[in-house]
Amino acid sequence: MIRFENVYKSFGTREILKGVNLEIPSHKTTVIFGVSGGGKSTIIKHIVGLLQPDSGNIYVDDIRVNGADDESLLKVRKKVGFLFQHGALFDSMNIRDNVAFPIYEHQKLSEVSVEKLVDEKLTMVGLDPKVVKTLFPDELSGGMRKRVGLARTLALEPEVILYDEPTSGLDPVTSDLVSQMIKHLQKSLGVTSILISHDIKESFKAGDHFVMLFDGKIVDSGDEEYFKTTDNPVISQFINSRSEGPIQFD
Repeated sequence: MIRFENVYKSFGTREILKGVNLEIPSHKTTVIFGVSGGGKSTIIKHIVGLLQPDSGNIYVDDIRVNGADDESLLKVRKKVGFLFQHGALFDSMNIRDNVAFPIYEHQKLSEVSVEKLVDEKLTMVGLDPKVVKTLFPDELSGGMRKRVGLARTLALEPEVILYDEPTSGLDPVTSDLVSQMIKHLQKSLGVTSILISHDIKESFKAGDHFVMLFDGKIVDSGDEEYFKTTDNPVISQFINSRSEGPIQFD
């Protein structure tokens, strides 16, 4: 469904992606591992055209995203939901209006239908609409804000969901809840999910397919068992290391 062909991207003199070739399997959750600042977010921002590559191509359902006209890009963006790291909720709107916002932007529904859809999506992420709809983001915990952000992402029923560090800053119990929710939504909705993270434990709970990004390139990919047993030095050191510093070799 999504593929990168020899994608390069630099910011100034810093080369971030150095010929990324990547295929994302449909109807699975793919986790992209890598050190902080290594280009994980850069990859997923290319999928929806928030960034354009210096060279190479990105395809979503055979639509070439880079260089796409506005109509084609809108078609891609309607397929893709993006859950930002901090939820990206509107502080001035209550939870009901936050979740309803994309519905009003992209669909023409009656108020009754909008209300039903908001309740459905909040319930889907484990929140009680009667309790949270009138609250504002600053009245919620970090984990609840992320779940509201996910409910808003689900409002347009995307075929693809991009998760940017979904468990970052959360306590272990809430992180586990979010990971289980990602797994459940992928299976129940049949969506294609991409998760970027350096939280190894939670990523293995949520993911089906794993990719290692290192030094601007995809160095390997496989399932959980492969990643835990491979002798690939980049993967094994990343998986076994508790630090987030640069990977070094003797």
